[in-house]
Amino acid sequence: MAGVLAGDVSATAGMLRALDDDLPGARAALRALYPHGGRAFVVGVTGAPGVGKSTLVDGLVAAFRARGARVAVVAVDPSSPFSGGALLGDRVRMQRHATDPGVFIRSLATRGRLGGLSRSTIASVAVLDAAGFDVIFIETVGVGQAEIDVADAADVVVVVTAPGLGDEIQALKAGLLEIADVLVVNKADREGADRAAADLTAMLALGARPGPAIVRTAAATGAGLPELVAALITLRAIPEADRAARRRRQAARQIVALAAERARDAAHEAIGGGPAPAGPLASIVDDVAARKVDPWSAVEVLATGRA
Repeated sequence: MAGVLAGDVSATAGMLRALDDDLPGARAALRALYPHGGRAFVVGVTGAPGVGKSTLVDGLVAAFRARGARVAVVAVDPSSPFSGGALLGDRVRMQRHATDPGVFIRSLATRGRLGGLSRSTIASVAVLDAAGFDVIFIETVGVGQAEIDVADAADVVVVVTAPGLGDEIQALKAGLLEIADVLVVNKADREGADRAAADLTAMLALGARPGPAIVRTAAATGAGLPELVAALITLRAIPEADRAARRRRQAARQIVALAAERARDAAHEAIGGGPAPAGPLASIVDDVAARKVDPWSAVEVLATGRA
């Protein structure tokens, strides 16, 4: 723990690996580290696949490093159905930062979790925060409008879209548009960027809350990145009371999500989840399948231990 608090990269990497693998002692170490955080500026970057999130994050890392900040990236990638590991390596896509001691990049596999995040994302952010990183970017897996969990982990959410991907605004209906603090039209040097920005403006006009800023970027060339950085810095400077209220809402949602995840894991273990359930309560699966017991009653049995 001392190494993490001192900002040692090797100790931080080891702690993240232990948490991701749920090694003995990792959770106890996380509990000890948690009170030392709360200072980092956490930025979530989400959006549909193919909009250029990784290139945008790469540019933002460079921009904040130029301002003297220590920067970390938690890049959540799809899991391989065979190995469980990440299919995409964001450390490969951000090679120009590989030798910079002020940049730490960690790829996490979703391991089948929905919502765009890995199950250890929030824990990883807590460790990086305690390790003294000034800015932490969370890049989500890119699964479209289901990526709303990032709002529970970040101080600011950047939602990215791009022209030329079919009806690019469709992915922003429902949850994604509602969690955005900044909307980015990336690849704005392509045909259709004006229409994408106009459609976003029209959709925001229908909302009840003040609309987020819309920034056009071409991350591959760096165009628009200074404007995006300025928007993020403005959002970072919100009143402390507003920041505290947001973090309290996040804490409540995190507790609920972790409780649900723990309950799901416990239920899965109890019934021996899989194609042929064989846990101590696997018989209840047979009863539900045979329609002798309804699923709601089965859940009551799992939750309370009483039929």
